Amino acid sequence: MSLLENLQRSLSEFGRPLGAALGERDTHTQSHCDRVVGIADTLARACALHDDEIAVLRLCASFHDIGKIGIPDRVLLKAAGFDEEEWRIMREHPVIGERILRNIELDGVEAIASAVRHHHEHFDGSGYPDGLSGENIPLYARFVSIADSYDAMLSARPYHRARTHAEVMHVLHAEAGIKHDPLLLHAFSRIPPHQLNG
Repeated sequence: MSLLENLQRSLSEFGRPLGAALGERDTHTQSHCDRVVGIADTLARACALHDDEIAVLRLCASFHDIGKIGIPDRVLLKAAGFDEEEWRIMREHPVIGERILRNIELDGVEAIASAVRHHHEHFDGSGYPDGLSGENIPLYARFVSIADSYDAMLSARPYHRARTHAEVMHVLHAEAGIKHDPLLLHAFSRIPPHQLNG
């Protein structure tokens, strides 16, 4: 069995109970993670990533919000926008997620834990938790960032309406080079909407 196959099998075994725990806390977040896996996979194929890279990316996307398990219900489940202190708490979820994954202690988990930690970094360095910029942001995190943003804007929440594909793409294009990797975003913009929302 290859290192990747062992990692996939082991994370799948750990991931089922972790995913179930997250789903028990917040079904919206679990459903969102499932959709982000599909969107990230589609983008990876559009960028001609190797099958092994796509497999790792799918794990990154699957676990990207696992740290929300550690966010208090009063913030995680709040049916309105966050105040400054609530945003500070919510912004801890990538670090919590990284910590959870690193405690699994599997060979190869570092790339996944790193992508989870950095999926809210911005291409211009204005993101969190570490203010990384450009290609210093791990590649898998840059893929997850686009997929995460796309799905979040398409989904209705108590504090914002669902946007159309065209509206979401308008926002994403405005964020090229600011929030998102412009080359990945260019590839993403060429994917037909039905392939992203299937």
